[in-house]
Amino acid sequence: MTRLRKSARREQIILELQHHPHVRTSELAARFGVSTETVRRDVEALSQEGLIRRAYGGASAAPMGAQPPFGERDQARIEERVQIAARAAALVRPGEVLMIDAGSTTHQFALNLAAMARDLTVLTNSVAVASALAQNETIQVVICPGDFMAREVGIYGAETIDFIARHNANRAFIGASGLTASGITEANRLAVGVKRAMIRQSHESYLLVDHSKFDVNLVATVEPLSALTAIITNEQPAGRLAKALADAHVDVHLAG
Repeated sequence: MTRLRKSARREQIILELQHHPHVRTSELAARFGVSTETVRRDVEALSQEGLIRRAYGGASAAPMGAQPPFGERDQARIEERVQIAARAAALVRPGEVLMIDAGSTTHQFALNLAAMARDLTVLTNSVAVASALAQNETIQVVICPGDFMAREVGIYGAETIDFIARHNANRAFIGASGLTASGITEANRLAVGVKRAMIRQSHESYLLVDHSKFDVNLVATVEPLSALTAIITNEQPAGRLAKALADAHVDVHLAG
């Protein structure tokens, strides 16, 4: 038996849970030809990212409305998100006006912009994004008003959405909890209105999402795929998602 790499094992665990509500550690270990301790580490890592839930003797599918806080997500899949951030930053031109929402991948994007971009105006609802961009004196940062949500290090609410609606941008760069053939999905319902407003007020809209979010359906749908100009990701989508993106004329920019 050819042993799967760590990333491939974890993807198989997620796929299995899309079809079965619970999987046992011992069964996965036998299938993969690895120890139960190895599978437990896989389950623990996926649980920390909010992709699955640890359960007695194995794992179960993550609730559709749950995800870890920003601090935990910001430490997960760093390599992939740094690559996505660099690819996204390469699209930005001096003098542009951007909208960037709150999230772990958009935070990496902001860190990249702070290091290399010039003469931008950025409207954001993310305190982490604003703090990162503040390191670059050529970037004017506009922070949305509203209610601060410590778990997301972001600002949300009706006042936030109204504020966004009074501004316009060349491009919106947003993150999401999931991406399916039906559209962008999100675990944080408060974030949905902010993302919609940013997409609506921007000439072009880009979704920054790593491959672990593919085919992940969550409690809220933000917009259909047709609302996007492109996705920026680390792996080529496949199957129904790939066809749906092509049908909606959404470009795919690969990082790395």
